[in-house]
Amino acid sequence: MPFTYILFSKKLNKYYVGACVDMKRRLYEHNIGHSKFTSTGIPWELKWTKEFETLTLAKAFEQKIKRMKSRKFIEDLVAGR
Repeated sequence: MPFTYILFSKKLNKYYVGACVDMKRRLYEHNIGHSKFTSTGIPWELKWTKEFETLTLAKAFEQKIKRMKSRKFIEDLVAGR
């Protein structure tokens, strides 16, 4: 099942937005330093997910969130607003 997801690093006080098919595996990869970009923020906490029918739709929503360039928008999603 494809997902768009939001992670949070207390260490960096930053959010990370991504899309994947296997959420459990992807979160594990982020937290073992598999991705150079997110390795400095370990540990990452999963804050929000949304399931989609296709990976293409999940990636499109990921890009929509990133285009907003707004921490408030991300925090509103996480808070369920």
